[in-house]
Amino acid sequence: MFMNMLLLLGFWFFASPDDGDANLPKSIYDFQVPALNGGTIRFADFKGKKILIVNTASKCGYTPQYEELEALYKKYAGKLVIVGFPANDFLFQEPGSNEEIAQFCQKNYGVSFPMAAKITVKGRGKAPIYRWLTQKEFNGFDDSKVKWNFQKYLLNESGKLIAIFPPATKPLSKDITDKIEQ
Repeated sequence: MFMNMLLLLGFWFFASPDDGDANLPKSIYDFQVPALNGGTIRFADFKGKKILIVNTASKCGYTPQYEELEALYKKYAGKLVIVGFPANDFLFQEPGSNEEIAQFCQKNYGVSFPMAAKITVKGRGKAPIYRWLTQKEFNGFDDSKVKWNFQKYLLNESGKLIAIFPPATKPLSKDITDKIEQ
């Protein structure tokens, strides 16, 4: 009986919520998310540009990718927008507050691309934008799971998901730049 209760609790804790999925926006352009420094990031403002969405963390082995993300953002200014989503979902590698994260990103990497307020990218509390990004029924491309910090989702100029890059893929890699230049 005790084991059955543990199994049931485990299922409840790790299951992704389905409630509210029916109300997810049909387009990435319908999303508005709180920005790291206050205000709102409106994805409708990015129509006509490619969008690279990345879940980030300040205390991860991939954290130095911030430098390449900033270089990529500057290289393709006017053609590409990068939106970072700090998340503390993998080994508690983003423990800071929004203010601490903003200071870290600016001080250490000079991040100028839009950064959203801290969210959850997996499990029961998964943010709606990540439910949209990870479910084919919404993104029209593929089902996926966020495997670790710095997984990248690339959307084309029409807001369609066109590629998912694993965390180890460096932002300035040919795989990513070729997709941006298409």
